[in-house]
Amino acid sequence: MHRQTLTALFLGAILITPLTAAAQQYPTKAIRFVVPFAPGGGTDIIGRVVAQALNDALGQPVVVDNRGGAGSTLGTEIVAKSPADGYTILFGNISLAFNATLYTKLRYDTIRDLAPISLSAVQPNILVIHPGLPAKNLKEFIELARANPGKYNYASAGTGSGTHLAAELLKLQTKTDIVHVPYKGTGPALTDLLGGQINMMVSTFASALPHVKSGRMRALGVTTVKRSPAAPDVPTLIEGGVAGYDYSTWYGLLAPAGTPKPIIDMLNASNRKVLARDDIKQKLESQGVDPIVNTPAEFSTYMKSETEKWGKVVKATGAKAE
Repeated sequence: MHRQTLTALFLGAILITPLTAAAQQYPTKAIRFVVPFAPGGGTDIIGRVVAQALNDALGQPVVVDNRGGAGSTLGTEIVAKSPADGYTILFGNISLAFNATLYTKLRYDTIRDLAPISLSAVQPNILVIHPGLPAKNLKEFIELARANPGKYNYASAGTGSGTHLAAELLKLQTKTDIVHVPYKGTGPALTDLLGGQINMMVSTFASALPHVKSGRMRALGVTTVKRSPAAPDVPTLIEGGVAGYDYSTWYGLLAPAGTPKPIIDMLNASNRKVLARDDIKQKLESQGVDPIVNTPAEFSTYMKSETEKWGKVVKATGAKAE
């Protein structure tokens, strides 16, 4: 028995030692930082801030690789099918939770094939309406919509986008019938809202807040659980009477499933370290984004809950990827 035990320990050491040694030496070369969206968008801007900070923290180049297309699924697939060695990581966002249901034939499993490292940031959104509507607050708007089913409309950046599903979640929770008008992007949608052709929209702060401050849009509520420092006088939708409503555009780091835990932990610690820097906080907050970190286990639990939550919304709307 003693000999068998020693043999088992020896064999285990043979298997574990190379893995442990590789993790201890990591990183020894450049890290591919896949952003599954085109350059210049919100995820790319925030991702580049995080990538540069990780570059400094890890002592190796962290090279941003924009792989946009198909609602972020192309870039995500690249990471899901890459070697699990820590040298290819994904800077994903909430679309990961949408796409798991929105796309019927993904060539990867969001939960099974990706290893969460940590959240990096969250961005609150804001519900805005055209000021010509006879509603001064969220309660009045909901009453108006309920009294006139199908009369009012809302814009989105496209079917299956966050602005679409966030508004549909609001409709489900308030039992209102508001007509969806999809656009090809946030810009054209906001233009028609400003012109009065559209009544309502859920928008990012960066896009809508200047128009709220100028009086050309009326803010009814912030979509997150807590009020935003960027608009402290605007109540949350929960405060406005929509119990449990919570929508934010979140961003986080993920690796291929099977990436050694010591490497995941190192990347998590580095992410935590860089997001605590005052200069990084200022850069992100200037984009209307709040830095946030959690453990790999917490991010994994959050990913599962978000995927389940938005899967229900996608199924309720019947939305399919365009």
